[in-house]
Order: sequence, then C-alpha cells, then structure tokens
Amino acid sequence: MTSISRVLDAEPVVDLPGYEAIGGGAGLRIVLDAGAEAVLAVLEASGLRGRGGAGFPTATKWRSVVDQRSAELPATVVVNAAEGEPGSFKDRALIRADPYRVLEGALIAALTIGADEVVVATKARFTTEVARLRSAAAEMSAAGWTHGVSIDVVEGPEEYLFGEETALLEVVEGRLPFPRIAPPWRRGLDEDSDDSAGAAGTEMAAVGSASPPALVNNVETLAHVALIVAHGPTWFREVGTTDSPGSIVCTVTGHLRTCGVIEVPMGTPLRQLIATAGGGPVTGEITAVMSGVSNRLLPASQLDTALTYEAMDAAGSGLGACGFIVFDASVDPVAVAHGVSRFLAVESCGQCTPCKQDGRAVADSLDRLRRGGSGGADLVAIEDHLRTIEVGARCFLATQHQRVVASALALFPEAFVAHAEGRVGPTDPYLIAELEGFVDGPEGVEAVYDERHRDKQPDWTYAAEDSGQSPSDRLDQEAARPGSK
Repeated sequence: MTSISRVLDAEPVVDLPGYEAIGGGAGLRIVLDAGAEAVLAVLEASGLRGRGGAGFPTATKWRSVVDQRSAELPATVVVNAAEGEPGSFKDRALIRADPYRVLEGALIAALTIGADEVVVATKARFTTEVARLRSAAAEMSAAGWTHGVSIDVVEGPEEYLFGEETALLEVVEGRLPFPRIAPPWRRGLDEDSDDSAGAAGTEMAAVGSASPPALVNNVETLAHVALIVAHGPTWFREVGTTDSPGSIVCTVTGHLRTCGVIEVPMGTPLRQLIATAGGGPVTGEITAVMSGVSNRLLPASQLDTALTYEAMDAAGSGLGACGFIVFDASVDPVAVAHGVSRFLAVESCGQCTPCKQDGRAVADSLDRLRRGGSGGADLVAIEDHLRTIEVGARCFLATQHQRVVASALALFPEAFVAHAEGRVGPTDPYLIAELEGFVDGPEGVEAVYDERHRDKQPDWTYAAEDSGQSPSDRLDQEAARPGSK
C-alpha cells in the first residue's frame, strides 16, 4: 500500500495564487452559484463523516444547524484547530501544508448555513500554524474570496480540554476551557452568561433559544469539504468503503523505525498503515496499538482491522483522531497505562469530582505498581476507582480514562500482577503527551513530544508542588479576584 495525496498536499502551498493553480476556489464558486441546498445534497451523497474523532455525518450536522438557525442573529462557523490528542499531528500538518483549503471549506460552511463569521480556534503555542492561518486569511480577504464573511483566529490555552467542543466554544467567548452541559443542542456564541470566568454550571442554550447555533468542525473535515464540493461525491467515493468513504489523514508514532503523518484510503488495514508509515517495530514484535488516549488498546492479534469507523468499533476500539501510538515488546504496559492515566488525571478540569479525584487515584496506584512491589491492593483500588470515575461526567475524558486503563489491564494482566508482586524491577515513566513535531533521527523520522508535561501539576500549573486545588476552582478564584481580567 502507498499513501495518497488528496487533502494532505505533497508540497506546501505557499500563497493564494499557488492554491488557485491546483484548483483552489472551485468549491467556493459552486456554493455561490448553486446555493446551500445543493451543497448539503453533495455532502449527504459523499457520506463524509467528521474527522475530529466522533465520526458524525457532516451533512447531518450542517443541516441541523440550518434547521435551528436563529431569527435574530447569524450563526458562526468554528474551526477546531486546537489539536492536542497524544499521537496526533494531522491537523497541524494540514495547516502547515495548505491553510487555504481549510479556510475555503470553512467559508463554504459559512455560506451554506448563513454564518457571517469564521473563527479558527487554535493554541497560541502553535506559532507556525497561527502565522500560516492569519496570512492565508488576509490573502483570501484581499482577493475577495470571503464574500462578507469575516475570518478570525483565536489563540487559546495549551490545555487538552481546549479541543473538547463545548470547552472550545467557551474559549472563543473569552472564558476558560471548561466543558459545559449541553443538552439538547450546542450553541454558545453571542450568548449571555452570569459567570464570565468559568460558566461551570451553565447549560448551553436549548432548541428554541434566540441564541444562534455554532457549527464546529475539525480542520481535516473542512479540508475534505472544499474538495468534495469542487469534485463531487462520486470522486470522493473513489477510495474508501461504502460506509466509511474517502481518505483519512493518520499520524503514526511509537516504537517504530520512522514516524510521520500520511493520508490513506479508508479501509486500509492498520497493519499496512504501520508498515507504510512506520517501517515496522524497532525491536521484536508489535504488542499493541493505541488510538490516542480516547479508545481501548488494540492487541497485535487485531492489526488487520480496517481503518473504518465500523471495523474499529467492532474491534472494541475506535478511529479517534487517527493518531496511532505503536508499542513493541520492549515497552512495559504498566508504564504505558500510568502514562495515559497521569496525562488524563492532570488534564481533567475538576468540574466533575470523580473524574479528577478517581483519575488521580488511578494514576497514583499505577505509579506505585510501575515502581514495583506495591502488592495487590493497588490492583483492587484501580478497578474500584475505574468503576466510579465516570459518575456525573459532563465530557468524554473520564470515559477515555476508564477505557484505556481497563483495556491495558485486560490485555496484559500478567505484567500488572508481576509488578504488584515485585517479580519485575521498576520501569521508567512513559511520557504520554502532545506531539511537538518531527525531526530527522539516525534511522528515520522521530517524533518530538511535549517534555514540559512531565512537570505539569494536576492544578494546571508548573509549580514545584501541586496546590491541591482543581483547575476549575483555582482559575475561577483567580478570575474573581479584584482587578483580574
């Protein structure tokens, strides 16, 4: 199997004339000529599903926003470019290669749903991506591509939860990245709130509210939109499967000879993806593959699983953001479980007490196991805390914590028991953190991780000692102090 190049350009597009030279702008002209209903029909026929993780049908999402439009205020298109899933770099790769296609897809969405604004929400620390997005937006505006739709880039915080849809909308509105209760319809822009700091107990506006809906789509989803509208659903379905059509951009890292980001047809077996992008394991055999920190680990016996939403779900895992971290026989699964647990416990915002406190307890027990000889009490404690970690959860983070750790326990029980009984020595911590990029190594391309996360405290500071407060309590208190902004 070889990679393909549809949304992920082989060479970076450096300016708007260069984008026009490869067909850029064709989708935008079609929506202007054919209208919103024609675009919705094309997306429905294409079968495009959101590439942000959930795989929700794109046309269904857009049509729902159209059906729930406010009579008083226009809607807003929000581009989720706050990529922070460990193991994923696809959105940043797409923006670096061609921000124009992403913005064209967002403009098509705006004209289709009647929005007057596109907001690209990304992390302030993504300086390369921010610069490319701002430059591309300025070029497109100057060239008359925006047709009355403004394009703004919002630079947000580094936290993992910034990528959660309701937390993303909070940041766009100038609040903190705390997920909000959102039944039954997600709105959240141009909306009043009594709590300008955290809105921790605020529900998002329901159906029938005068507040306009916000359409939130992932970077890759919108890049596909621009091409689908330009080339049609039949072209899109030339690759992929009936239920999971098109291509998908994947990040492959871990204990491999090389790492990177590639685009493949959906339906490609995971084993082939790893062989093409990673060149095989560094030592020994592959023991497991993890799809970010969102889904259960897949054992080596399931490496032939096809990269489709249906097949990955049937295998007990999921595509997520298609950021695959590959482990070989040299990796201690207890250290991996602890790395995942620590990452999620730290990144939990603390609005839901079980998520934060049970998460920290799981991470602490796994740390003791990793060090060796802690006894069976920690294994019992982990299972107990995993049973309650999801209670009252308002976002998916607690579920992720439960899924990944429980799957590691199920796949590698001998390793956990051996650590508990002290039959193996301590192993080094395994860093699970956001990808920073890639560098050339002695044998191939190597992934670079956010080493700062080793020092991040559960209160979201980098202090020498944790304050003991949850981020939601600490940050809300700071925001409430006189003179704070």
